[in-house]
Amino acid sequence: MRKPIRYACAVVTLVAATAVHGQTPAKLNPWASYVDVGARRSELKHSKDPRVRLALEQIKSCVALPVVAPPIGPMQIPQHYLSGGHGAINPAEAPVTAVYGRFETRVTAGMNQYLATGNHEEAACAQDQIDRWAVANTLLDYDPIADSQAWFQVEWTLSSVATSESVLLNDFKLDESVTSRDAAWINRVAHRMIGFPSESQHRNNHHDWRGLAAIAAGVVSNDPQLFNFGVAAYKNAVDQIDQRGAFPLEMARHERAVHYQAFALQPLIPLAAFAERQHVPLFNYKSPTGHTLADAIDFLGKAVADPSVIKAYTPDQQLIDSNSPDFFAAIEFYVHQFPHRKLPPAIQKGLSKPTYATRLGGSTTVLAGR
Repeated sequence: MRKPIRYACAVVTLVAATAVHGQTPAKLNPWASYVDVGARRSELKHSKDPRVRLALEQIKSCVALPVVAPPIGPMQIPQHYLSGGHGAINPAEAPVTAVYGRFETRVTAGMNQYLATGNHEEAACAQDQIDRWAVANTLLDYDPIADSQAWFQVEWTLSSVATSESVLLNDFKLDESVTSRDAAWINRVAHRMIGFPSESQHRNNHHDWRGLAAIAAGVVSNDPQLFNFGVAAYKNAVDQIDQRGAFPLEMARHERAVHYQAFALQPLIPLAAFAERQHVPLFNYKSPTGHTLADAIDFLGKAVADPSVIKAYTPDQQLIDSNSPDFFAAIEFYVHQFPHRKLPPAIQKGLSKPTYATRLGGSTTVLAGR
């Protein structure tokens, strides 16, 4: 059985080094998830907030959900849009990606139950579901050029499984041979995901999602290279923020510019939370022009409240899905980090009900909501 004492000395060294130099740690603490598991469980136990209590009631059970068998053969997924990067959505995609959604739902359900209650049976269920896909070497057989949508699916599903694993590792009753095997699989998937030459061509939300998947994988597998990739992806995104707070590459998405401003923020905020838990103050990072991620969050709130601000980038009428449970999901982590910072009214309204995104670990209100 694993004991927390095994990494105590390493953590002390890590804290001292990063506090003095502000550098990316050479050694990682695999038990430091993007949330402090023990502290969060205590917060949830004592929370009287109606929204948080509702989110707790809504958590599904991994044990009650059917096992999701890993898909067999090469990943071949139809493009999300019928043409290009916007417009009509391809109806052929959803039936093919449904299996990944069921997998993410079952894993995050068990993780959320474990986080909230300490239920080992739920944690073991989630770990077993991960292990089935790990043993089958899922998420490794695809061609990012011939089938880019498969590549995109890997970054999202890996984000889900790696963030979940970062919480599950705190259950020291889990079989260490299984968690080690699964962490090694997560590591292989992450390195393949970021290892294609064409990755260097992407600096939009896909690079951000790979950053989240990489940093989470780096933490659970104790891989500084993956961790550093995530930190670099975050800084690259913040460096792109313009004078209004927009991500220019997302503003190029025509009628879905606001949607993609939010979609780019989804991985970046929990990515920074992972770094903070390793004593790398990424939320404080400023671009050469003086911008922080807060500027992009504020711009999103302004654009949701008044889509006409997008006219500076595109004449297209905006399709804004701000009522979707995942639209503001990542901002839960930001609020938890900065509980006293005033957010735009549109975002405050969006956080008046529970949020949820399996790509970010399931119930983001349970994970970080206040």
